[in-house]
Amino acid sequence: MTTMEMPHVSECTVSNCSYNHDGCHAFAINVAGTNGSADCETFIPLSVKGGLDRVTSMVGACQRADCSHNVALECTASDIRVGPGSGDDPARCLTYEPS
Repeated sequence: MTTMEMPHVSECTVSNCSYNHDGCHAFAINVAGTNGSADCETFIPLSVKGGLDRVTSMVGACQRADCSHNVALECTASDIRVGPGSGDDPARCLTYEPS
């Protein structure tokens, strides 16, 4: 898979993430998590905004082998949405579907 084929982060509504300012500005995010959650492991809760000025964020790695979109630890969804999680997991992949 080339970077042009990687799924994009089409939406992120986690307002307290340093990479989110009018959309995700991380080059790529990682998805992980346990117990049925698929958490954005790239989440950074700082007041300083970071990332690249011009970027279309992609899914770099998905550690949720039980997701229906995961093939050989690569995300095959056309794009993903990231939204608020809960508890110790403040950002979640909303596209996650258990297989």
